[in-house]
Amino acid sequence: MAEGLTEAALEERKNLLRRFRELLQKQREKFQRYLEVLDHQKTDIEAGDVDSLVAHVELEQGIVGEIFAFQKVIDPLEDLYRAAYPSASEDDIPALKATLEDLKTEVVQRNTENRKLLKQRMEMLRHEIMSVNNPYAKKKSVYADAGDAGLVDIKG
Repeated sequence: MAEGLTEAALEERKNLLRRFRELLQKQREKFQRYLEVLDHQKTDIEAGDVDSLVAHVELEQGIVGEIFAFQKVIDPLEDLYRAAYPSASEDDIPALKATLEDLKTEVVQRNTENRKLLKQRMEMLRHEIMSVNNPYAKKKSVYADAGDAGLVDIKG
């Protein structure tokens, strides 16, 4: 046995590590899906497709919720693993965590870009709305020349 671990302890360690790795991989998949949604949002903003943008924003909210739910499970599991096996150093866990950090950074960057693009688009639409001339704004009402009532019949 490695380092004097019993077979049961070794199996428990493998299962814990396997579960931890699976969760990190699922988290990575969620971030990759989130990046795809952000790309679609950018396309929708540039095209001015409001309906698709709304659908992608709703999808984004769902993915963000899933990411937070996974993170709530990953953090305690990692703490449990580190507490139970402080000397353990698995090669792929740091690589997965580094990939996740890179994806998080990219998500924040793209989200910021989309936000800026959306603000620009909204400002452009505001200017378009302000520049639209109402053809009836300066015309006199058709009722403007109608005489004012001088007497009111109250008995009817």
